[in-house]
This record gives sequence, C-alpha cells and structure tokens, in this order.
Amino acid sequence: THCEDTPGAVSSQCCGARGAVGGSVPEGSHLSHGIEGGREYGLFEKQLTLLEEAEGGFDQFTRSYKSYGVQRMPDNSLVFKEWAPAAEALFLTGDFNGWDNFSHRYSKKDFGKWELHIHPKEDKTPAVAHNSKLKVVVHTRAGERLYRISPWAKYVTRHEKSVIYDWVHWDPPQPYIVSDYFPPAPVSIHKGLDWHEGDAALFTVIHPGYNCIQLMAIMEHAYYASFGYQVTSFFAASSRYGTPEELKELIDVAHSLGIIVLLDVVHSHASKNTEDGLNSFDGSDSCFFHSGPCGEHSLWDSRLFNYSGWEVLRFLLSNLRWWMEEYRFDGFRFDGVTSMLYHHHGIGSGFSGDYTEYFGLHVDEDSLVYLMLANHILHTLYQDCITIAEDVSGMPTLCRPVQEGGLGFDYRLAMAIPDKWIQILKEFKDEDWNMGNIVYTMTNRRYGEKCIAYAESHDQALVGDKTLAFWLMDKDMYTNMSALIPMNSVIDRGIQLHKMIRLLTHGLGGEGYLNFMGNEFGHPEWLDFPRVGNNESYHYARRQFNLGWLAAPPAYISAKHEGDKVIVFERANVIFIFNFHPTNSYSNYRVALGPPGKYKIKLDSDEIQYGGHGRLDHNTEFFTEPMEFNNLPNSILVSKLYYLLP
Repeated sequence: THCEDTPGAVSSQCCGARGAVGGSVPEGSHLSHGIEGGREYGLFEKQLTLLEEAEGGFDQFTRSYKSYGVQRMPDNSLVFKEWAPAAEALFLTGDFNGWDNFSHRYSKKDFGKWELHIHPKEDKTPAVAHNSKLKVVVHTRAGERLYRISPWAKYVTRHEKSVIYDWVHWDPPQPYIVSDYFPPAPVSIHKGLDWHEGDAALFTVIHPGYNCIQLMAIMEHAYYASFGYQVTSFFAASSRYGTPEELKELIDVAHSLGIIVLLDVVHSHASKNTEDGLNSFDGSDSCFFHSGPCGEHSLWDSRLFNYSGWEVLRFLLSNLRWWMEEYRFDGFRFDGVTSMLYHHHGIGSGFSGDYTEYFGLHVDEDSLVYLMLANHILHTLYQDCITIAEDVSGMPTLCRPVQEGGLGFDYRLAMAIPDKWIQILKEFKDEDWNMGNIVYTMTNRRYGEKCIAYAESHDQALVGDKTLAFWLMDKDMYTNMSALIPMNSVIDRGIQLHKMIRLLTHGLGGEGYLNFMGNEFGHPEWLDFPRVGNNESYHYARRQFNLGWLAAPPAYISAKHEGDKVIVFERANVIFIFNFHPTNSYSNYRVALGPPGKYKIKLDSDEIQYGGHGRLDHNTEFFTEPMEFNNLPNSILVSKLYYLLP
C-alpha cells in the first residue's frame, strides 16, 4: 500500500494478524493463543496516545470534516483539501471555471495531502456558487486522467437519465438552523424503522408508543436496490428524499416529539463505484481500502476499508462526528459488524458459541480497535449516544464498555429470533412447535449485554422472501381479510399467531424492540426497488402503514410445556401466558407466580379490536394462592386459556 501517511501510524499489510497498531506481526512472534483480553485494550490505548501526539487528541481529529473537502472562510475564499497519496497531480473543475481541467491546480502537501485556495470574486462572493457542480481531476502516475467526487462531498445528485452522480457544492445562503434540544435518552428502545417517508410518518411512530426511529439508506448510494448498503458518498444525505436542510428539519421535528433518531451507518464496506464512489479515488487499488483480494468482499462485491490507515481512521471517525454534529442524530446502528470482526468476514463460518470462534488469528484486530475507538469517542463526546451492532456471530463483550475491554456498543441485534420464526413457519406444523426451543432462542443472550429483539427484518419484506403475515396467510389476505365477511381458518390462525409471535418476542426477546415500518400491520405486499428486472419501477418501493417491560431485568420463565404448547413467564411484574396449541383450550390452568396479590387482565390478544373473538371476561380478578408451583412460592388458576382456532 502507499505509505504516504501521518507519522505514528504504518499502513497495514493485507489481511494478516496484527502485532501492533497498523503493523504486521513481528517475525518470530507467537500468537497461538490468539487475541488476549488486555491486548485489544492496549492497542486501543496506544491509538489514543498517537491521536494525542499527532493530532492534539480525538476531538480535533474527528472534526476533520471542517478542514477536508471544501470549506468557506470568513472572507468567502474557499479552501479545498483532499488525501490522494498515489496521485501525480490534482485539479478542480466545474461550473465555476467552465469545466476547465487545468486552471485550478491543487498544491501537494506532506503525507499525500493536496490543497487548493480560491479567492472570492470581485463582488466578494464565493467563486463557487451554492448548488453548482464540481469534479476533482486526478492525474495518476500511469498518465491517466480521472474524474472523481470528493470523498467529503456533502451533497451529490443524479440527472434523471444519468447513471453517475454529480458532486454539488452545498452552501445554502440560508441554512437550516438546528435546534439544541435533544430528547432524554430512553431507558429502553421501542424502535420503528423507516427510511424516507418524512414528517407525516413521525405521527404514525408516536401513536403506537415508539420512542426511536432508525433511518435507513440515508448515506448516499448510487444503486437504489442496494437498500443503502453500497454507499458511494459517506458525508452526503441521499438526494432521493430531499435536501440536507430537509433532513435536519425532519430530525428536529422528531426531537420535538420526543423521538430519538438513529442512523443506519455503513462502515463495514463501500461501493466499488469509481466515478462517484471512494474506490480508486487516487487511481490506486488501495487509498481507503486494502489492496488486492483482502480489499474486496467476495459476497457483497464491495471494497473493504483498511482500518489501520491513519487517514482512513480520520475519514470514518469524522464521518460519525459529522452526522452527530451537522444533523443531530442520536446514535447509530452499525451495519455488517460481523464482517468487520473477522478476516473471513463470516463467509462460510457457522457460530456455535465456542470461544475459539471469537479469539484467534482469524479476528481482525484493526477492525476491533476501530470499533472501540468509535464507541469510546461517541460515548465520551455525547453522553446519551446510542450505538447498536448488527452482529450475527455473538462476539463476547461486544456490548460491554471499552474500559472493561469490550467493544463499547450499547445493544446488539438479536438476529437469531427472526430467523427462528421464519424457520418455524416454513418447516413445522402448529402441533410440532417446540416451546423449549422457542424460549431458548428468545433468551439466548449474555447477561449484561443488551439485545434488540425483533420478529422479522426488512430483508423478509423484499422480493424473494415474505413477511410473517404472508407466511401465515399468503393469498387469503387478498380475498378473506375483511371485517365485512367472516374470517376463514387461515386468516383466523394467521391473525392470532401474528399477534402472539410479536408479543412473545417483545416480552421475552431483549431489552429493546425493533419493528420495520408497516410490519405491525402484516404488510401484505413485498418491497422492491427500481432495477432492471422491474423496468426501474417505483411501484413497490413503499410501505403501508408502549410497553415498559423492555427496561426490566430478564424474564423468569416458569413454564414451557411441550404437551400443552404453553409458555409462561414473568417480567416487570407482568405475567405473560401464551397458548400455542392449535386445538386445546384449558380451564383452571395453574400458573406459577412470584409476588402474591390480585391480578387482572391488561392485554388480551383475543380481544375483538385485535381481530380476536372476545372470549375472556376482563372483569375477572385472579387471586394468588400460597401454593408453590414450578419453583415459585405462589400460583393462580387461570379460568380460561383458549386454543388458537375456534
């Protein structure tokens, strides 16, 4: 790789295990026992020290978005700055100079950096006007001339009939002034997902009791059908949904309504696009990425960052700071963390929970140190910042504080839960559901590492898969799902299971709950993005459209009866009773309890307003008896426990 980098950091060699921050393992070193707990923290501390010595600390380092890209000075002069270590020369061209490729040349600085100063016009206005187009012209050592978008571009747009995005200088004369108000951090997260519906959608979030939304596909991505996961411009809010100022206003409105807003951030990989992406920005195979095969993700067809590179750290950590400062996001859901943690990126690797899977030379130390830095910086600068890891491997200490040697995330996504529900609906009859296996999947998480539970993911709403509602009711939803006609058995079963699956997941699955917008209604249609296969249609690129136990300690499960198909657990002084049996009802069913006293029905999935049959009397009071049952000191008799179908 090109070693024109900041002093104190060495550009990493490809893919190997690391012996020091940014360096390859010294000859003769012995790492047969893999990465030790204190080792990662030592590397993290060393990186903090280097940041202090070379940059004056991480606070200044992560504000590099104020010096790179384009900056307007108080006198309206403009300063352009880029890092392109392999380039022979850089020029700026655009609307402002009639697209002259040679009139505005950057000066070469140390460590692969380039700068250009442009004086204001005679009338003292900036030489480059707001909303005008620009390109960086890169001359390579091989004699090529390349046209690139600045990696720090704040706004990019695409002409309707064009494939390539354009860099648009965004410097509005009347910028939106963001509010200083931030909602207090919630004790637990009830999270709804959305990506572009706008202000009106916020009111559909408030009513059901959500306190958080996660915005997807915000970072600009040239390929719409990538769902936002093939990012091309990391500092640009996607122009598909509006302007940067409109996104700021959306977040402000959400905050005013008491809703916190998380960004789905993609730092695990980047698009392979060259003309409008990071790839080959300076004409080399590396720059922001590992060179050769180690810089490519074979399944995602994308580029992989070199997390040991000093300027790569500057770019990614400043990117997090940018979204927090400029747009006032409240935190991040980090995408693709499993791919970052391991040199094999999780490809062809199953995770059984054996600790040898998590510690060894297959673990990418550079990525771990980057994630520790990111979480440390975010939580130090923003006390209420929330970070969530999308990790399917179950890496230990992922959600423990950095000072404990953990990676510092607040939550991980409980990704096994939606997979389990789909497996059950695909492979098993109702009478063959295994209560113990369901409960195990819901509760299989490390104590002290919080999880976000969810019954289905956005992936299941895409073409090629089905939502839970579609798996349960399929084509009957189109002809028999109406309050004007009697329900048939398919719709009846589907509605009841749809509610029970969600409630069980919500009550037992974690310390936060996630719902992809529209799925609570059993969204009957698939979701599809414009692509060649559907003639670039937007028709299906849309969605149709309060509970407090998530903050409580893990549930106590008193029953998972295979014969009765009954699950009973207690959490936050609420008793949950689920009867999954397709044919059996139960009278005077004994349920174990801890606290003695009087109990009443507070939530009933069989109520008529929820599409049920209204078979339970909500005026009934249940009194505990001092009769030990299922290892608890008290119990009650539930007068009626109805089966699933009439």
